[in-house]
Amino acid sequence: MKRSQPVPSEHDFITTESQLASLVERLDQYDSLGFDTEFVSEHTYRSQLCLIQVAAGDVLAVIDTLKVQELEPFWRLMTDPKRTTVVHAGREEMGFILHAIGERPAHLFDVQVAAGLVDHDYPAGYASVVRRVLGQPTNKGETRTDWRKRPLTPAQIEYALDDVRYLDAIWKTLETRLEDRGRTAWMQEEMLTWMDEVAASFTRKRWRRVSGLNGLKRRELAVARELWHWRDSLAESRDMPPKRVLRDDLIVELCKRKNTDPQQIAAVRGMQRSDLRHILPSIADAIERGLALPDDELPGGERHKAPPPQLNVLGQFLATAVGGLCRQLEIAPSLVGTASDMRELLAYKLGHGQDEAPPTLTTGWRAEVVGDLIDDLLAGKASLRISDLTSRDPLVIDRTESHSPPEDTSK
Repeated sequence: MKRSQPVPSEHDFITTESQLASLVERLDQYDSLGFDTEFVSEHTYRSQLCLIQVAAGDVLAVIDTLKVQELEPFWRLMTDPKRTTVVHAGREEMGFILHAIGERPAHLFDVQVAAGLVDHDYPAGYASVVRRVLGQPTNKGETRTDWRKRPLTPAQIEYALDDVRYLDAIWKTLETRLEDRGRTAWMQEEMLTWMDEVAASFTRKRWRRVSGLNGLKRRELAVARELWHWRDSLAESRDMPPKRVLRDDLIVELCKRKNTDPQQIAAVRGMQRSDLRHILPSIADAIERGLALPDDELPGGERHKAPPPQLNVLGQFLATAVGGLCRQLEIAPSLVGTASDMRELLAYKLGHGQDEAPPTLTTGWRAEVVGDLIDDLLAGKASLRISDLTSRDPLVIDRTESHSPPEDTSK
């Protein structure tokens, strides 16, 4: 397949709804669109969208989202079933679409994921993907830009455009490599799973991500959950980052103290901020809800227990072996699975978590890649040894039976 050339730097700068309508009409003729965003996430509950960059055919445009408020026509382009939406590390981009119209792209191609399926590096930054796939340099400046400030300089706009000008060429090149290696179905599967996980991450109440929960008792975890929900709700209503409402370490300290007296809560070191005084009663109410929860409704603490020592050792061993196999097949080991995924698999094979969803490594294309190897290693039918100390991959896998790694159709 002939690789398309980078889009020229001439571009449209969209600042009105009428200009956006005209842009959408032009873009609608294309069956693929590359797009990216610039946003600021430090000051608001959700990331504040500041710019949208889009490229398709001979169209290259920047949408100033601080001036153009009604973006639904553009988001509908991204979810049209007739179109492929091309992104790099598009979690935030998908989040903006989901929050705006509650839908997801029908056909999404994330070049970061695709690169991991045909190369060793994942997750690779955009500049790295452009360099490795196309051999092109990219603009490395403006990485610390506050995209809320206006006017934007020509250098800032050019930097933003660089994030989309190569997406079409990267997509077509990686699509060809995936086809050549028989991994197109892997990419399709990974994109569907990835979109499910990203969509869930924007709706799931992730209270267990509070730092410092390890070691808390079940009752204390119940208090932590209530405080997390209270904090998240208040942060959303005030449009501010949750940790600016109440830091994680203060949540943990309040869980340990289990005190519902507002005066005692105010006496905790770090709780003397003036903006906390009028919400002390609501903090006390959240703590009280956690303390009043029936025992059979308390969250379990099993996720925070350290795994048996042998799982740590075996998990690292399997990760090393799988990493070697992945490098042979030119797949990024970190995309296939981490040492934590190996431990989860081992625990599953030992009979733990049988009532939960199967581990990642036992399903889909990942099972196709590493399933036989892991089974053979655990059964003693394969071993890992050092071969050539000077080799890029000095470890080799010896099998006692006639098992061979999955065929790499690109050879």
